[in-house]
Amino acid sequence: MSSSQAEGVIRTIIREIAQTCLSRGQSLSETLIAFMVKAVVLDPRNQFNVDRTLTKQDVQKLIELCVDRLMDQTSPTLNTIKMQVYFDMNYTSRREFLEVQQKVLQSRLPSLSREITDSRAKTREDLKSLYGKIVSYVIQRSNLGSATDISTVRETTAALQSVFPQAQLATFMSLLKQDKEQQLSELALIVSGIRLFNKDSRKGGEGIQNLPAVLNETLPAAAADIESELAGCERLAWQYTALLEKICERNECPVHPDLLKQALYNTRQHEAFLRLILADIIQSAKEVTRLQSDLKTRMTLLKNTVHTKTTVPTSQVFPHFTALASLWTGLEGEMLLLSMLTNVASGLRAFLSAQSLLSPDQVELLLHGLQVQTDADRCSVTAEERVVESEMSSCEWCFPESTAHFEDVPLQYKGFCGFTLVKNNGFLLPGNPKIGVLKHKEKYYAFSSRSAAYEFASKADEFIAAAVEMAKRQPELIQLLQLHQEFASVTPYSEVATYTSLAFMQSGEKLLVKTISKSDASMQTETHPLETNIVKSYEWNEWELRRRAIKLANLRNKVTRSMQTHASHMRRHNSTQTFLPKDAVSQTKRDGESNVPKAQVYLSGLRGGTNMMKLDLTRAVDE
Repeated sequence: MSSSQAEGVIRTIIREIAQTCLSRGQSLSETLIAFMVKAVVLDPRNQFNVDRTLTKQDVQKLIELCVDRLMDQTSPTLNTIKMQVYFDMNYTSRREFLEVQQKVLQSRLPSLSREITDSRAKTREDLKSLYGKIVSYVIQRSNLGSATDISTVRETTAALQSVFPQAQLATFMSLLKQDKEQQLSELALIVSGIRLFNKDSRKGGEGIQNLPAVLNETLPAAAADIESELAGCERLAWQYTALLEKICERNECPVHPDLLKQALYNTRQHEAFLRLILADIIQSAKEVTRLQSDLKTRMTLLKNTVHTKTTVPTSQVFPHFTALASLWTGLEGEMLLLSMLTNVASGLRAFLSAQSLLSPDQVELLLHGLQVQTDADRCSVTAEERVVESEMSSCEWCFPESTAHFEDVPLQYKGFCGFTLVKNNGFLLPGNPKIGVLKHKEKYYAFSSRSAAYEFASKADEFIAAAVEMAKRQPELIQLLQLHQEFASVTPYSEVATYTSLAFMQSGEKLLVKTISKSDASMQTETHPLETNIVKSYEWNEWELRRRAIKLANLRNKVTRSMQTHASHMRRHNSTQTFLPKDAVSQTKRDGESNVPKAQVYLSGLRGGTNMMKLDLTRAVDE
């Protein structure tokens, strides 16, 4: 079956699952359903063999299992997967977010820019309308106020007239389209800088928000909220970890251990997402501090330049205005980024299930008399348990004092102990890298104790395979522990909607089509590996040597000619070569002039006389 047919079958199954869930009162996204279908297929407990054909009974069983999992609203696993899907579909890294925002801002302007650059205004009314469109373009491009606000339009028009009077429209219209677009962008930056300067001087700035003050107020508040929420999340994770350790020892708990582990997964995933958001907010605060400092410095320089002189050349002030506009755009981007981060953090709270599994009073009761250790406490307790390399000489170990950039080593399983994960059936216990990090097949593993490190290192491949099988039973671990590379058919949630990994067939086809990695390769053998021993001018053919000799002998009698047509004009370089002509001059004419006398005739006897006489007074030519 082709990929297009497989995609159609997958869409049909996902659509049927979505309709079934909708009929039961749950509206779910296709991305979530697609990942749940993959999770059901990968779970070995469901007995879907990827190497056999899929019958109609298997399809119906698959749909029922997916619907049952998706409708279990009390399952911490489902809430964790929903949280992962939500975060992956709504969170964007800082660099990508700012690039997308820039593209969104520019996407609102092409139609207006096209109207301006394609305008052929001739009458006074058309020119006035064109100038109004330029003002509207500047307002929308700068994002300083609304284009429908009268005071904003008046202030922008006045600023634009100071740098681009309406009389220059004729020159503007004579430019090429690309030059027009560039000039519009420059005008938008300059006018924005003028308006910001006027706002700082309290001579304008209508409709411009005080972004520095707003950011100085919202950034610390947002960071404090995230830190407080992260602290509560960490505290809950430490309590659940201690509770699971107690269950492993005494097997006493009113809640099933599997539910507690799933709740721990939910809490740890929430903690990881909050750390990402908090890191972005801290980075945003640093960037805002830098932008505000640069903005203040640039504003001071501009004031000193303007106030000390009666007339200032545009070459001195326009760069300052452009820099002001660019810095303000950076502050606007940070404001939008902060809004996105706070919205994502708020949206994650809807998928927390660990708090509802056990009430705080129940947790305190179960932990009575038990000391709850933090992750830092666990690391300090096991800090002295160093791996002795001589005892495991067959393995490669990394230590803080012998490894450069040890803190930046990418640990597998997000730093959790792989031995504990497998040995205790999915229990997440933070590893301590200071004990020693195992390097196995270019991957790094941390452990919670020295004995765990020895056990894992002795059978590393078996433990790694067991961890993969564990993730098949608990699909939320794939995202939590970053195990995407271990599953050929599982992709991040943002790529799930492509439906290219699964191919469900109605008859005669396999259940799961794994991604096949292919690459193009080529090889070429050199004819002469030693280039230094090759004489490039050597020729064995005598007739070829004769042809070269004749060519050289006749060279002085030849003239190189070339021609160019309208079709090839400005498309390629043409050259003509000939012998220089000798210097020679010639003159074939002489200067001369002639003057003909002006004809003069006098008529007498016109006043009352009867005889009229005509007298020729013209002088002779040869006089």
